[in-house]
Formats: sequence, structure tokens, C-alpha cells
Amino acid sequence: MMSSRERVLDALSGVRDPELDEPITSLRFVSSCTVSHDGDVEVLLRLPTPQCAPNFAFLMAADAREAVRRLPGVRAVSVQLEDHYTSEEINAALDRGEGFRGAFPGETDDDELDALRELFRRKALLARQGRVCSGLLATGVDRETLVAMTVAELPDGPETARCLELRRELGLPHAPAAPALIAGDGAPLRTETLDTWLRRARLVSLSLESNGGICRSLLRVRHGVADPTEEMAR
Repeated sequence: MMSSRERVLDALSGVRDPELDEPITSLRFVSSCTVSHDGDVEVLLRLPTPQCAPNFAFLMAADAREAVRRLPGVRAVSVQLEDHYTSEEINAALDRGEGFRGAFPGETDDDELDALRELFRRKALLARQGRVCSGLLATGVDRETLVAMTVAELPDGPETARCLELRRELGLPHAPAAPALIAGDGAPLRTETLDTWLRRARLVSLSLESNGGICRSLLRVRHGVADPTEEMAR
């Protein structure tokens, strides 16, 4: 049975960096998490740089607060950003239960943040579907078979699971009979455009992986946080 703190950390593992599509826990963005006997939760978040974009910072902090608030038995929730140039504004807005506009009046509206979140989900879906596609091609699946496959025929694994989760979040087909791989509008991929689509997917994936590597390096330099990907490679 998980402790209260473990349950909170498990909830936070469902919160992702909007650009990298990686959990804030595996990225080591959660610097501390405490839970009182009465169910009050305090979470501190650290980012790779004090200049991290305020909209990204707000999305992660707000998502973290909401994820913890949904847990049964939780009373008060405090999620605070550490050492960010807009920490004061974001932390105050979160404490008031306000959105991005509450932190930065007149800067943007919360609908624009929703559009940004959708954009990054689409990029993450493209990158992850590309990795699934490359894996299938590497096992010898031919292109005609690949574009005819359904979701039910996809291999089990974290990439497939996250692809389907993203498709569900974006309102794209994700049922077992739906196409295994889809374009941005939900249509099945076509054999004649597969190579072009896959090249674009690989470029997006490379960009996400590079940005993730930069974030981990900055955390190591700034906070002395070990890179978990390097630890696993040993």
C-alpha cells in the first residue's frame, strides 16, 4: 500500500512538461513533496532555468496542483515554483485558484494556453507515432501492411499507450478498430505519403529528445541533479 507521499508523487507522474511530453517526476522537476498528517500537501517545482517560458511554467504548476487536488483525502494543496523570474506572479495566481490571466493580466488569455497545449500534444503524437512506425518497419512489416493495421494490432508498450492517450486527449480515433497510425486530421496514413510523414516525425522526435537533453544538462549544472538517462546507461 502506498504512503500519502507516494500517492502524491504518483499523481504528479501524470503531469508532463508540455513541450517535451515527459513526466515532471522523471525530469526531476519536483524538488520536494511533503504531506501533513491532516492531508495538506506542499510541492516545490524547480525548472532547468529561471528563464523558462512563463506559459510553460504555469501549465506545469497548474497541472500539478490539479492532479494533487483530485486525490482523495487531500485537504489544502500548495504548489510553488522555485527561483523562476515569474515565480511570484505564478505562485500568487495559483494560491488564488486563478488561471494564467490572473498571473499576467492583459498578457494573454487562457484559451491561448489551451491552443498551445494542443499544439504540443500534436507534436508529441507525431514523434511517438513515428517511433512506433520505425519499430514496426524494423521488424519487417511492409508499408502496405503497416498502413492497413488497426490499433488492436499495435504492439503493447509505453509508446503505443501514450500514442493512444494523446489521440484520446485530442479527440482523434483511438478505438481498437481505428487505424494504427493516423495523420493530424485523424485520417489513416497512405503508402505513398508514408516516407514523407515518417521523415517529419523523426525530425520532431529528434527536436524533443535534444530539448530534453538540454533540460537535464541544465538541471545537473544548476541544481546538481543527476541525469536519470545517464544512470540507466551505466
